[in-house]
Amino acid sequence: MSDGAVLAVRDLRTVFPSESGPVTTVDKVSFSLGAGETLAVVGESGSGKTMTFLSVLRLVPPPGRVIGGEVLFEGADIATLSASAMRSIRGAGIAMVFQDPLTALNPVFTIGDQMLEVIRAHTGMGPRQARVRALEVLERVHIPAPAQRIDDYPHQLSGGMRQRVLIAMAIALRPKVLIADEPTTALDVTVQAQILELLAELRSELGMGMVLITHDLGLVAKYADRVAVMYAGRVVETSPMARGFGQSRHPYTRSLFRSIPRLDLPADQPLTAIAGQPPDLARLPAGCAFEPRCFLGNGREDCRNERPALSPTTSDRHLSACPHWRTLLDAEPGA
Repeated sequence: MSDGAVLAVRDLRTVFPSESGPVTTVDKVSFSLGAGETLAVVGESGSGKTMTFLSVLRLVPPPGRVIGGEVLFEGADIATLSASAMRSIRGAGIAMVFQDPLTALNPVFTIGDQMLEVIRAHTGMGPRQARVRALEVLERVHIPAPAQRIDDYPHQLSGGMRQRVLIAMAIALRPKVLIADEPTTALDVTVQAQILELLAELRSELGMGMVLITHDLGLVAKYADRVAVMYAGRVVETSPMARGFGQSRHPYTRSLFRSIPRLDLPADQPLTAIAGQPPDLARLPAGCAFEPRCFLGNGREDCRNERPALSPTTSDRHLSACPHWRTLLDAEPGA
């Protein structure tokens, strides 16, 4: 865990009650994020990506609750703050762009009303000064004619425009960390590229640390500095993006990479689907959660009986929760 991290999470755990007992949706997750760095968090739906960062922000929907771990923001553990103190951190220190802009914006208020509420709650600005700030950030995220658009309702904007408004609201207070949860969902390819370029531009300009939650591995390759791969509520691999998915040290990461189309392969080459289904978090096996789907060959006794820890592989910056990661290198020595 880097001492210079703007955000460092250690052994974070979140559970939800069920008839058969507590279900752990975030299971001892640890990661760090530096200023100006982009960390991509990837994995299938239900792997715990979004819930991890709702836990960081103390926004876990009830009856779920965080039961352990540290969340260090600029060196201070915000997991122990009071509810009112935590509200002052959200938006001003750590901001989140939620997945669906249509549901994240209140349909009965103009975007200006919603932006001013956020700005005034954290800065004490008067209405006029807050409106000036709102117009500045709308222009900053390339909303055309912001003086007119600020009085529009969410339904009057396109999907791409609504996403820009959410980003504007998130950066209005110049946070140190921006969490973008599937920021290009339901947008066409051209708008996706515009949104991601905008996020990269803002990260560089404001020096923010950024978390990009996504299942789109193509986005990760272009925009991330590091990647954390999640499966069944746990981080199973972390690595610098420069090493790429082709050099992965976990069979789940390698499986994700094999399942996406690639321009450097023949068009008729079939994709390799990941066998089986994601596990039921209420009935996880005693050992590795990925073992029943693993292409390395399930049935290994240690994989069935022991849950592997995230450990260094070829370097301290590349960690894997697979004790057989060397087998991947032997199978694909050029990786």
